[in-house]
Amino acid sequence: MTIEFDDTLITNNELIDSQHKELIERIKKFVDSCEQRDSKVTAINMLDYLVEYTDFHFSAEEKLQEEVNYPGLEEHKKKHEEFKKALRSLDEFLEESEGPTNAFVEQVKKNVVDWLFNHIKTFDRSVAEYIFMADNPPCL
Repeated sequence: MTIEFDDTLITNNELIDSQHKELIERIKKFVDSCEQRDSKVTAINMLDYLVEYTDFHFSAEEKLQEEVNYPGLEEHKKKHEEFKKALRSLDEFLEESEGPTNAFVEQVKKNVVDWLFNHIKTFDRSVAEYIFMADNPPCL
């Protein structure tokens, strides 16, 4: 599975896109580490680092949405909570296992990579479009 920021993930909002690039790069490093069967400690540390950046990114997105009075903010927050819950579940899975197994990597791909890419292409793109329309009202 290819984990990289590509044109399908561009929202055309510089702040959001730059943070998505960083988030996806961290996820890629995490998955690569797990696939190479790095130690459990390494995987836990990388997951903790991913959780920290995710919290930072989601806070920035939600603040931006508040600033522009985005009407879908509450639903967006719920989606962010889903993702955080998935990360907590992965942490529990990893703590209970001997290290990053194939099953763990599959869960990461499904509950982190697939979820995030879909979220960016739908929810985050909608926010960026809303901001663009607010900043560029149609000429009459």
